[in-house]
Amino acid sequence: MLVLSQIGITGIVMFVAGCAAGISLTYFLGKVVNRTRIKTIQADLERQIEGAKREAENIIKSAQLEAASEIIKKKEEFSAEVAQTRNELKMTERRLSKREDALDKQAEMLAEREKQIQSAQQSFADRKKNLEIREKDLTATIQQQKAELLKISGLNVEDAKRLLLQKLEDECEHEMNAIIQRKIDETNENAEVKCREIICSAIQRYAAEQTCEVTVSTIDIPNDEMKGRIIGREGRNIRAFEHATGVDVIVDDTPGVIVISGFNPVRREVARLSMERLIQDGRIHPSRIEEIVEQTHKDVTAKIAQIGKEAAVEADVRGLNSKIINEIGVLHFRTSYGQNVLRHSIEVAFLGQIMADQLGLDGTIARRAGFLHDIGKAMDHEVEGGHPSIGANYLRRFGESEIILNAVEGHHGDVPATNPYTPLIAAADAISASRPGARRETLERYIKRLEKLEEIAKTFSGVETSYAIQAGREIRVIVDAKNIDDAVAAKTARDIAKKIEDELTYPGEIKVTLLREVRCVEYAR
Repeated sequence: MLVLSQIGITGIVMFVAGCAAGISLTYFLGKVVNRTRIKTIQADLERQIEGAKREAENIIKSAQLEAASEIIKKKEEFSAEVAQTRNELKMTERRLSKREDALDKQAEMLAEREKQIQSAQQSFADRKKNLEIREKDLTATIQQQKAELLKISGLNVEDAKRLLLQKLEDECEHEMNAIIQRKIDETNENAEVKCREIICSAIQRYAAEQTCEVTVSTIDIPNDEMKGRIIGREGRNIRAFEHATGVDVIVDDTPGVIVISGFNPVRREVARLSMERLIQDGRIHPSRIEEIVEQTHKDVTAKIAQIGKEAAVEADVRGLNSKIINEIGVLHFRTSYGQNVLRHSIEVAFLGQIMADQLGLDGTIARRAGFLHDIGKAMDHEVEGGHPSIGANYLRRFGESEIILNAVEGHHGDVPATNPYTPLIAAADAISASRPGARRETLERYIKRLEKLEEIAKTFSGVETSYAIQAGREIRVIVDAKNIDDAVAAKTARDIAKKIEDELTYPGEIKVTLLREVRCVEYAR
């Protein structure tokens, strides 16, 4: 055991010694290796340093070359800029030189003009002095002559002026008044005589009876039982009759009479004849009423055509379209202020022809225009507007001449006259309408209507005066131009027309013409 323990200790010692020797050897070897590595690293570092030095030298050389090149380039650019600037300075110097030359020339010219102006001023000053001297001489001479004249006449200056001016004014005014009065007298004498001859001759050579129609028709019935049959059960017969004819049937307590009322004269005539036939027939019920009304309407239409043809033959107006003749026949059933329009149209036709013949115009044209002048009244129940424009538009569709159209549209002054026949027809229309007995409207009512028309216009502010003309068909209102401008004038005209519509009852339409006039007067002395 002891031997084993000794051997074990020896082994341990040897192991420890070996380990120590290994460690020493390892350390020595490591140190040798480290030295070798250090030398190698130092050699690499020296090589790298040498390479860096060479690279730095190359970089420095390259930078020096680039810098030198850039310097040369900048020098060249600077030289070019300097050359360009020199050229521009030279050109500017040339321009300035030219301008200096031009300014020198202008200065010379201005100096020359100044000399001329000074010379002209001196000349004007001399002339002014001469004129002042002459004016003084003339003034002295005039004063001397005035003194001599005043001494001779015994008047002062103002009295002499007043006397001369008054004498001259009296002479001129007397001569002017004499000439004007002579011309006015000659014109009035010739015009009055000629107009009186023409109108009197026309009136004397033509006369026609007048018939008056109203807006109601009365029908006699045999007994009160017939009234009940006309009314029918719960009023069905009378409603059917009114629906078929377009009129109103008035059945009241008046014995033996019923009344048919309507503003359309043709419908009223159809209703009157239909009612008479129903009373005679005795069979009164809705279907029979419609049958009778239809048949009567055909008969009245044929009658209208016949009346139109007879009127055209009577007035000797040829070449009329059949539709125009039918409308002329309708005028037989139309009245204006109680005057039958067809008879009035025939009257105007003959009056216009007579006056045209005496004036050397074509009587045929005047007769045709007069015959057709009121044709618009045959359709003014259905068409909106005044009967002159309605008639002209209707005749234009059938190729009537412009002379006829202007006479029809302008016989109440709605449009300017473009031919001599238009005023002739207007005069003939006025003669026929104003003849005593031609119309039912009394003079008193007529005057009251015109006065009321003028009073309505005068109630508006700014209106100076008003005049009702064209038999009350037009009112002309004159306003103060200082208080009413154009816009207010248009509004005032509309307001006057609206007030006339609200407060007056009148046939047809009334034209409102508002006049705004500015007069500027100056005197040249």
